[in-house]
Amino acid sequence: MAPLTLAFRSPGDHVEKWRAALASLLPDLNFLSWQEVTDPAAVDVALCWLPPEGWLSSLPNLKLVHSLGAGVDHVLLDKLYPAQVPLVRLVDPHMTRAMTEYVTFQVLRLHLTEPAYRRQQQAGQWKPHTQPRASERRVGILGLGELGAASAASLVDLGFDVAGWSRTPKTLDGVACFSGDDGFQAFLARTEILVCLLPLTPATEGILSAAAFAQMPRGAGLINVGRGRHLVEADLLAALDSGQVSEAVLDVFPKEPLAADHPFWQHERIVVTPHVAALTHPGTASLIVAENLRRLVQGEPWPDRVDLASGY
Repeated sequence: MAPLTLAFRSPGDHVEKWRAALASLLPDLNFLSWQEVTDPAAVDVALCWLPPEGWLSSLPNLKLVHSLGAGVDHVLLDKLYPAQVPLVRLVDPHMTRAMTEYVTFQVLRLHLTEPAYRRQQQAGQWKPHTQPRASERRVGILGLGELGAASAASLVDLGFDVAGWSRTPKTLDGVACFSGDDGFQAFLARTEILVCLLPLTPATEGILSAAAFAQMPRGAGLINVGRGRHLVEADLLAALDSGQVSEAVLDVFPKEPLAADHPFWQHERIVVTPHVAALTHPGTASLIVAENLRRLVQGEPWPDRVDLASGY
């Protein structure tokens, strides 16, 4: 088989870092930025993030589309996606660890009422708060895939009372697992700190809504590291104003960067981070991509192939 030709397209990643990383692993790989593609029919693989509509279908002999992240909604936004071409998501242990660190840190912040103490410091107010033990704090993880399961395990290790919800039943050590529509309300009712790590699909868009917030204990906290479109922004602002939700940590937004005049920036009960919870690092992610290209050449299946019907 002739060496593979890979076309790289991403608005945010540094093409030369990816070129160098993959060249060290696959010297025969013909790596092209999308601007360097002169013969679309020669492209075997697309490695991409947020490809514009129609670009993938313009590559007539494409054999594999590889996401630059764990999520693939950015690819499936393309209504012209060539359905016969396999789609693989990026599952990098480095990214999983980074997400686990971010989620654990933010859960601890909310558990220890750090935002309240920060506001009190700014006001010059000395007011201790009652501090429950970790075992008395109920944390809920929405989505028990690779990232959700790892985050849940980290919180279990710290002694938190952890539950998880997924579309289909799952079993995780130390985690109370709920699933399906029947389990969603019971899951929310016991969740004092909610972490969203769901994939974005038509079924999960807008899942963080007034209806969901109303089923949670009053004063619950929210951490959204899934996708911006999981959250109904107006509903969150109303829930914060009423006290139904006490604090929110948001790393993802429907439009990024977040507009300078967006109300989230100045809200005293919202922490905004610029989609940094689990950044893709070419040095480690290239190992995963190289293995998946090897599988393509050898005709082997991909463990992280996406079911296009379900969207994950």
